[in-house]
Amino acid sequence: MLEIIYQDEWLVAVNKPSGWLVHRSWLDRHEKVFVMQTVRDQIGQHVFTVHRLDRPTSGVLLMGLSSEVGRLLSQQFEQHQIRKTYHAVVRGWLQEAATLDYPLLEEMDKIADKFATAPREAQPAVTDYKGLATCEMPVPIGRYDAARYSLVELAPHTGRKHQLRRHMVHLRHPIIGDSKHGDLKQNRGAASHFGMNRLMLHASQLELTHPITGEALCLRAGLDHVWQGMLTQFGWQDQLSHLPRVEFLPTPGEDIVGE
Repeated sequence: MLEIIYQDEWLVAVNKPSGWLVHRSWLDRHEKVFVMQTVRDQIGQHVFTVHRLDRPTSGVLLMGLSSEVGRLLSQQFEQHQIRKTYHAVVRGWLQEAATLDYPLLEEMDKIADKFATAPREAQPAVTDYKGLATCEMPVPIGRYDAARYSLVELAPHTGRKHQLRRHMVHLRHPIIGDSKHGDLKQNRGAASHFGMNRLMLHASQLELTHPITGEALCLRAGLDHVWQGMLTQFGWQDQLSHLPRVEFLPTPGEDIVGE
């Protein structure tokens, strides 16, 4: 069972756990559990995806309950009419608030995009970021005598593949648990010492206009036990108090930080 954040006769939003694939893919043909099929079985009707979250990312996932509503929601995403807010734990101390305008080359998949040609020019990519809290833990990791972390709020204006992960790396503050772009030693240390054994990136909130009623919607996804444990250990209990705490069943797969 997935946590349903919002549902009416036109759309449904769920809190996607880390480790879940949104839909079936021949690249992960051995997987048996998917968000779309689970939601379909849970509510007893077909759902239509309008955006996606990477497998290791948790948080708000919105779906239409008809192809027409799905199309209208997709248009809002494409026209940047939906405000997306993420939270992440990054390495080091990031305390400022700013906008990063840093174009990104399209990231190609070795298998799925084997015969595709990537654009030669980098594509526009813009992210607002704001440091919310910092901490230093007396644990040596890698070449550092202590572990420093920051809680960061992120709001992407564009939707490039792995945009938030790559933008944080550009700022030299990789997201903890990012096995593709991050710091392997930092990931392993954060997992073994602080239980952050997954990508610490959470899609906390979506703000949008209901495509049928015109109502303003603010959809929020609660934090799982990994996030709750991290907030307690780092003394950040008062941070993200607007987000509920949730409990999930064991996930069918995780982004393994050691890979």
